[in-house]
Amino acid sequence: MAAIKTYNPTSPAVRFKTSLDKSKLSTKRPLKSLTEGRHRISGRNNKGRMTIRHRGGGHKRIYRIIDFKRDKRDIPAKVVALEYDPNRSATIALLAYADGEKRYILAPDGLEVGSSVIAGEGADILVGNSLPLKSIPLGTMIHNIELRRGKGGQMARSAGAAGQLLAKEAGYAQIKMPSGETRMVHLECYATIGQVGNLNHENVSIGKAGRSRWLGRRPTVRGVVMNPIDHPHGGGEGKTSGGRHPVSPWGQPTKGYKTRNNKRTQRFIIKRRGK
Repeated sequence: MAAIKTYNPTSPAVRFKTSLDKSKLSTKRPLKSLTEGRHRISGRNNKGRMTIRHRGGGHKRIYRIIDFKRDKRDIPAKVVALEYDPNRSATIALLAYADGEKRYILAPDGLEVGSSVIAGEGADILVGNSLPLKSIPLGTMIHNIELRRGKGGQMARSAGAAGQLLAKEAGYAQIKMPSGETRMVHLECYATIGQVGNLNHENVSIGKAGRSRWLGRRPTVRGVVMNPIDHPHGGGEGKTSGGRHPVSPWGQPTKGYKTRNNKRTQRFIIKRRGK
């Protein structure tokens, strides 16, 4: 686990700033054959209209192609390097397979340079190995979990995330997700053993506004400081706290209001997330 670095308060900006110790990560550039250009959309949709606010700017990034499918079965691979990835909170590991191919995967906690990993039904229950849910013992912590067979891992992929395998019945596994939700996933779906690494990511203090701008996050203005024409919380004499339940600029409730509308997958959720 990467340690948290603090700094001497040589300026107001660095007084509260912390960062992760990246001394164990490779300082080389990413493998060129496993990278591609990344087009920035800054919160816009295909019509050029802003659909997500507070996005834009930020440092230029190269996208690393990650193997979420782990479909190179029964071929052992060795971890050549652990690398930083600007596109996600987790660190990534460069694997060199026995047949010469190289791929990036999400680096689970405890995986080190020189470790050996493998994907397949007969793989051992070791950190970094990928197996179908039917071959994983109950109680095991897993990440990079497939939702549909062969599509690749879609759940539990951010730093520190892990699901727990609770039960297997009628062709489905019951998994407790990081959000607290318990859901069913088909037993043929693959998952990777262990917890996603870089656990201290959530403990980093940004420290200054400019650092958020480097990450592509623009300023967020509170509704209560706006005028009534700009936000339902705006207006009022002096400082007010809104005078109504919290809503978005378009009047939709923003705390506890359920917006999920997917009846097709409703039956797979056993226990809802939240309290």
